[in-house]
Amino acid sequence: MPSMSLFLSQLFNGLAMGLLLALTSTGLTIIYGTLGVVNFAHGALFVVGAYAGYTAYGVTESFLIAIVVGSLVALVVGLVVERGLMRMYYSRPAEDQILVTFGIGIILVEIVRSIYGGISLSVPTPTWGQGIAHIGSLIYPLYRLQALGIAAATLALLYFVLYRTSLGLIVRAGIEDAQMVNVLGINVKRTFLLVFGIGAMAAGYAGVIDSPIVTLSPDMGHRVLVDSFVVVVIGGVGSFPGAIIGGIIAGEILSLTSMFNPAYSHVMLFVVMALVLIFRPQGLMGQEGRE
Repeated sequence: MPSMSLFLSQLFNGLAMGLLLALTSTGLTIIYGTLGVVNFAHGALFVVGAYAGYTAYGVTESFLIAIVVGSLVALVVGLVVERGLMRMYYSRPAEDQILVTFGIGIILVEIVRSIYGGISLSVPTPTWGQGIAHIGSLIYPLYRLQALGIAAATLALLYFVLYRTSLGLIVRAGIEDAQMVNVLGINVKRTFLLVFGIGAMAAGYAGVIDSPIVTLSPDMGHRVLVDSFVVVVIGGVGSFPGAIIGGIIAGEILSLTSMFNPAYSHVMLFVVMALVLIFRPQGLMGQEGRE
């Protein structure tokens, strides 16, 4: 049996991992909920943000600047993708959207690989995140604790934007009925552009925050994409609270299962997803009958 300190450490790891997954999945579920697009390029945008942050950190030695640069680069890429290609696919069948976003993801990853090579890279922990934190008898890496706080604060900010601003009202209305929003005289195409950009920026932002914890590689987006889809399925498509709950559940499953056997961590995650699909197909916080 694992010791209590190991168990508590894995609980914190799962919470930090879960909130970062929730942050990434928020962009995915907002894009799908509002635009009806299954964005298979979302993992690649995570990679783009992480590598842009890596470059900015190396040049400026400021992790805060790296966060800003990584987020902005992912935002710009997302806006270019939406204006240049995705807007022509909103009325196309879902399989066309899947194929085009999958292709965009491959192109973005290969561009990153051509620039940085295929070798793994590491981002040093920022100076303000180095060291350990003492939580009672638990000794825990300081940056992981800070990453948990950063992710939680960012999710709180996104919640405020979605539920306390006129922009959020339009986005949530668009999730429910985009045609009705258009009838009311709101520029839905401009809103769609903004939503796609916010989703891309969330992925890039999460990539930078996660970069001191994980090893960077061009293919790491595949894992992030799969985990994010699982989070969306568990939490409910188009549900912001669902993305948070699904992320925390997924993070804890991955972390606690790896304590016993890391090989079965994703197996258990998919088992839970299957159970949710069987007993509550719309997800824990999703709306019944929603497509």
